[in-house]
Formats: sequence, C-alpha cells, structure tokens
Amino acid sequence: MRDAIDLAVFRELQDTAGAEFVAELVDTFLAEAPAMLAELRAARAATDGERFRRAAHSLKSNGMTFGATTLGRLARALELAGLDADPARDAEAIAAVDAAYADAAAVLKELARG
Repeated sequence: MRDAIDLAVFRELQDTAGAEFVAELVDTFLAEAPAMLAELRAARAATDGERFRRAAHSLKSNGMTFGATTLGRLARALELAGLDADPARDAEAIAAVDAAYADAAAVLKELARG
C-alpha cells in the first residue's frame, strides 16, 4: 500500500508549498474525495456523461497533485472514456478507483502528519 503515493512527487509538493500547507491540502482532499466518489457513482446512475467526466477529472487532478499515481491513472481512464455502454464495466472501474483512493488516503494521512 505504501506504493499508493509517489514519494518524490509528495516531497516535492512539500518542499514547494511547505509541509504545514500540504497537510491542510491533504485534509481538504480527504474530506472532499468521498463526495467526488459519490458524484462519480451518481453520475453513472443518472447516465450523465458530463458530470461523470467532471468527477473523474477532479479525482485525477487531486490524486496526481499528491503523487497518488494509481488513483490518478484510474480516474484519468474514466475521464477519457466517459460512460461505458455497459454499466457493469463502469461499476468495476469505479470500484478500482475507490480502492486506489482508500490506499492513497491511508498513506497520505501518515505522510501529512510526518
């Protein structure tokens, strides 16, 4: 699970923005990401492709900012693909994003504290 975050990216962010500020950013991301994941699932259920892409984009961008490369890669794939004709494939992909987020969140909590 420790590989859920690219430490070089995370440390560079801390060096650039300051560890204290990055800890605040991590807290904000951890508070907001569950809503982004819920939005992704709701958009899929409503077959709203634009909402789906926006939610995936937000997860991708936030994940990549912190070095959560697996989360970023999986969310990017959803963003680029949009809604699949088969809802089961989207459900599987969203479950993978959920798992990647859970792994990244656990590591980010550790890293942000220090």
